[in-house]
Amino acid sequence: MHAVRLHAFGPAGNLTYERVEDPVPGPGQVRVAARAAGVHLLDTALREGMRGPGPAPAELPTIPGREIAGVVEALGPGTPADWLGKRVVTHLGFAPGGYAELAVADAGRLHEVPERLDFAEAVAMIGTGRTAMGIVRFAEPGPGDVVAVPAAAGGLGTLLVQYARNAGATVIGLAGGPEKTALVARGGAGLAVDYTAPDWPARLEGHRGKVTVVYDGVGGDVARTLVGLLAPGGRHVVFGWSSQGVRSDSPYLVEGVSVNVLGPAMMRRAGGPDPMRTLESRSLAEAAAGRLTPAVHRFPLARAADAHRALENRATTGKVVLEP
Repeated sequence: MHAVRLHAFGPAGNLTYERVEDPVPGPGQVRVAARAAGVHLLDTALREGMRGPGPAPAELPTIPGREIAGVVEALGPGTPADWLGKRVVTHLGFAPGGYAELAVADAGRLHEVPERLDFAEAVAMIGTGRTAMGIVRFAEPGPGDVVAVPAAAGGLGTLLVQYARNAGATVIGLAGGPEKTALVARGGAGLAVDYTAPDWPARLEGHRGKVTVVYDGVGGDVARTLVGLLAPGGRHVVFGWSSQGVRSDSPYLVEGVSVNVLGPAMMRRAGGPDPMRTLESRSLAEAAAGRLTPAVHRFPLARAADAHRALENRATTGKVVLEP
């Protein structure tokens, strides 16, 4: 099969498209003929050598990627036969291997792809969608809420905008550049603001003291401005690898209203014996019902390096997905 491998930590150019051995499914596993693989901002940090969220740093060479969708083409010993031939999507957890034409996954982590979704959309919902479902549990929007979403043209931001709009909230979406802000407006934001424009904070002055929720995966000056608009009792929900969480001395941390949802807290809120699966199932159900429609930015698998560069340079909209 063909796959994208990383032989040395460093820039995106270190990702190489090459032929490798086909993976063999073990007991309780399946082999998936991949049709889509998700690219996450975390992937770019791991590529550069950052220690990941798993038990140990990646061993090289490695095939990056943890989100895949495709068709089950082979079964490992003891895997139920009814999985063969099914359209599936899965998050591989801490095991990489997604940037490839074939990937091995545990059968217990599989979900069937809803009929209305294509493979790339399913990948968006299994990773980014489950994160969105975890975030909103900390601050469920509703009628009367004014919700601010920075990076609203990204894979996660587009889903948060849609979710808040569907709940009856007024949505303020921020993005960089006219093309992205137009996408945010089409996604349901009542006000779409280009934060690369020099006067963008002035466009928000009329909302000072009225914003009730800030979904913040960005941090920095954008977060400072939005938190300054919060009403008394407003909620500042912080998440994501671009913000890297919130330190106690953060200049945009507001006493009593900020909560960091990275890590175990998000899982505890999800409930059930398998909190990750709870969030994944809810995400896919929202998409299957047509309530959430993921935005997808597609690249050929062979251009994984270009996908990483575009993501790092904020030149993408929606979820970045590789297609073999």
